[in-house]
Amino acid sequence: MGKALDGVRVLDMTHVQSGPSATQMLAWLGADVVKLETPNGGDVTRGQLRDLPEVDSLYFTMLNCNKRSVTVNMKSEDGQEIFSRLVARSDVLVENFGPGVVDRFGFSWARLQEINPRLIYASIKGFGPGKYFNFKAYEIIAQAMGGAMATTGFQDGPPTATGAQIGDSGTGIHLVAAILAALFQRTNTGRGQRVEVAMQAAVLNLCRVKLRDQQRLAHGPLHEYPNERFGDEVPRSGNASGGGQPGWAVRTKGGGPNDYIYVIVQPAGWAALAELIGRPDLADHPDWARPEDRLPKLDKVFALIEDWSQRHTKWEAMEALNVLNVPCGPVLSTKELIEDQTLADLDAIVTVEHPERGTFKTVGSPLRLSDSPVDVVRSPLLGEHTEEICTELGYSPDQLQRFRSAGVI
Repeated sequence: MGKALDGVRVLDMTHVQSGPSATQMLAWLGADVVKLETPNGGDVTRGQLRDLPEVDSLYFTMLNCNKRSVTVNMKSEDGQEIFSRLVARSDVLVENFGPGVVDRFGFSWARLQEINPRLIYASIKGFGPGKYFNFKAYEIIAQAMGGAMATTGFQDGPPTATGAQIGDSGTGIHLVAAILAALFQRTNTGRGQRVEVAMQAAVLNLCRVKLRDQQRLAHGPLHEYPNERFGDEVPRSGNASGGGQPGWAVRTKGGGPNDYIYVIVQPAGWAALAELIGRPDLADHPDWARPEDRLPKLDKVFALIEDWSQRHTKWEAMEALNVLNVPCGPVLSTKELIEDQTLADLDAIVTVEHPERGTFKTVGSPLRLSDSPVDVVRSPLLGEHTEEICTELGYSPDQLQRFRSAGVI
């Protein structure tokens, strides 16, 4: 059985993280993704944060699986001809250059449409049109300007970035959704279109509950938050869930930096939880029984839970709480995640063979389709498929030799 995106050809002009995360997802879904790189060096992340000399970095290999690599000098006339042929046979072109870079190569949207009217031209930019449009954006800048940093951390501490790459990979996932929608619409219209996602907008979308709370502030303090004071903007609230059910990370036995478990206290589970932590008297106590009774003293609620949890490992605590159907989750370190056998069994963490670095682990596809299972294949070496792809474009061996001699490929 074929893959979900079998037959879809993607010309990948992306680099670093946001764009490659999107095109890798398309490749995992079965698209033929051709990564277009410069002959000298290619994607800058091939050489960034290297752990082995002269070997593609994990930064690159973990974002470019299941792709083919072709190297083309876009500044040469022959290189632009190769690019035109690639565009003509592609369904989607994806880029995350600064504004206007592809235009300066001589390929405006109007020119690309002339070459291929069915082309979907997908871009990631830092910001949407407006006063920020030409500003440079990186992961943490997107978090800062999209609402994440202002609402992450503790009340008396500085704004804090999240470890999840919501600015880069988060934007990439948004772009995948837009590309798939454009491909679907093309089945009805026969036309391609421009698709664009701004990093700031993607982070803002992921922070929508904080914008919800910003508007709720007009009617008084946010009682689900543990903060003692409220101004005219949503405060940083530490590990509070900020949702309808209060939650907090409590310490567990061991004393390590990640010996914590996150516990959510639901009304239906309070009596059983009170029994578990050795305080059955609180189950129907008039000052503790109802959610509205506990809300003003959430710090005391979680202090009582922590008195119990510190006598157990996070795994023991998880087992005991799950028996009672209390929502909880241990804080898992990167070491624990990469070594987790359950995640390996689910192909959420996979081991990949690489001809230069040996084996490495990476994340598997989070998208699970029953008729389109994902096989994670290693990232390509720089220009590994140049001859193969140029042959598919109709170039002869003699032409390829001339291109190599002239530095075109």
